[in-house]
Amino acid sequence: MATVTVIAQTIQLAVAPVFLLAGIGAFLNVCAGRLARVIDRARMVERLVLKTTGPDHDRLIYEIRKLDRRMTVVNSSIFLSVASAIAVCLVVVLLFAAQLFDAHMATPVALLFILAMVLMISALCTFMVEIRLAARTIHIRSEVLYHEAAK
Repeated sequence: MATVTVIAQTIQLAVAPVFLLAGIGAFLNVCAGRLARVIDRARMVERLVLKTTGPDHDRLIYEIRKLDRRMTVVNSSIFLSVASAIAVCLVVVLLFAAQLFDAHMATPVALLFILAMVLMISALCTFMVEIRLAARTIHIRSEVLYHEAAK
């Protein structure tokens, strides 16, 4: 049976992954916020698509396709982040299990931690793709920018 001192040391060892979980949680919050904004915009554009024709209709179709792509990319980022968080949780569980059962789990812990980092890097790269998509598709039309006020 593990002593209180051993359990305290294990808790200290598990603190770093727990801070990582807090960071992943904050990142998930940002992703969820972006997803919500994209969905809101897509719903608005959907309503407008049905009421327009000609060049305006074509522009809205282009925009809704880009919004759909952005939703897919953000959802991928969320999935990868959650998978990373699960891997971090498993690292914490293995740290405690190794300590409690005096098992040698250094390799599985290290591999899971590497997996968690690879998943988080993938999530961040996917998020960067979404940001680039947003930057390329959100522009003010020239006719609005250079519109002369009626005299």
